[in-house]
Amino acid sequence: MASKSLCFLLLSVLVAYYIYKPLPENIEEKWKVMLMDATFRSLGHLGTLAEMFGMKHYMDVMMLLTYAEGTEPTSNDQVIVTDTSFSNVPVRVYIPKGHSTSLRRAIIYIHGGGWCLGSASMQPYDQLSRQSAHQLNAVIVSVNYRLAPKFHFPIQFDDVYNLVTFCLQEKFLEKYSVDPNRIAVSGDSAGGNLAAAVSQMLLHDPQVKVKLKIQLLIYPALQAFDLSTPSYKDNAYMPILSKTLMIRFWSEYFTTDRSLFEAMMSNKHIPSQDAHLLKYANWSTLLPEQLKKNHVYNMPANQNTFFVKKYPGLLDVRASPLLAEDEKLIGLPLTYVITCMYDVLRDDGFMYVSRLRKAGVHVVHEHYDSVFHGILLMNSWPFDFSIAHRIVDKYLNWLDNNL
Repeated sequence: MASKSLCFLLLSVLVAYYIYKPLPENIEEKWKVMLMDATFRSLGHLGTLAEMFGMKHYMDVMMLLTYAEGTEPTSNDQVIVTDTSFSNVPVRVYIPKGHSTSLRRAIIYIHGGGWCLGSASMQPYDQLSRQSAHQLNAVIVSVNYRLAPKFHFPIQFDDVYNLVTFCLQEKFLEKYSVDPNRIAVSGDSAGGNLAAAVSQMLLHDPQVKVKLKIQLLIYPALQAFDLSTPSYKDNAYMPILSKTLMIRFWSEYFTTDRSLFEAMMSNKHIPSQDAHLLKYANWSTLLPEQLKKNHVYNMPANQNTFFVKKYPGLLDVRASPLLAEDEKLIGLPLTYVITCMYDVLRDDGFMYVSRLRKAGVHVVHEHYDSVFHGILLMNSWPFDFSIAHRIVDKYLNWLDNNL
């Protein structure tokens, strides 16, 4: 009996040690955060082992979370939900029930997941889309673009761009009674990246007559140029999105060649000959002083041009919207940006806000000092955070007043 009690005690200590993670003091509901992070880390460890033994690709294992949170397109007394496809791109469409005497608003939503994971059918996305459709009396088109590592850049961008341009055509607008002057594109993380890239491309596409009114960029990934910003350093081991995982996402977006991942981890994937692009992603000039702290900005010293020649997407604005020239930003739609303090992508958002404002774009920037990456989707059991609901409410209220 004593030996069993001792084994149980030791096991409990080991589990507690694995779950426990030091967190900043101002993070709310810490134990819930730790449990969630431990779950996510465990899936990552399983993926690493599966890949090591040649059983599965790492991202195939990580996709288990996407499958586990999958939902059916179930309508209710508030919203009609349908899975279909537009321009050969799978989508989930949400239409508010009830007769509307005027044209409706529309939001095209692009899910996150590092271009490798995620789905419009996941419970958090499904819940957000239902809430958006009902509260805003808006048509929501949630996009299921093709994913890496099976498909690489620019496939994801092309899928989303084709879908968005389809939704701006008269045929779609008439069928769903959408007001052409009240259309927004929104996305989180990698979805925010795609939303920003699509908005830039649409602005200069002479074939597109209907333009977006709003772009909403939720903790977006905006550049693969410098992966050693203060937020990448300060938040390298924060919950959900570590520096290693984000760089794995970036590298998988372009290739399954592990050598690119290794070069990106050491920030030696961009040669010094491309240093002229630094002015577009120079955190030492674009970040507010309180985020720079004691970090020192280093110019690229790498002479190896192999990676940018083999994977030109590394410098393509469709992958890194932050690298767009100043004049390409002029005229972008009203922009709403969410950033989180404990997020490796925090500085990407801050730098883009700075550049957009300099270009004369009206930007509303909501920065949350006590949260981490992915918080907007922590809206359902078992990881249901109060602050997530507050952030969603603010996001929807702003949309209601501006779209």
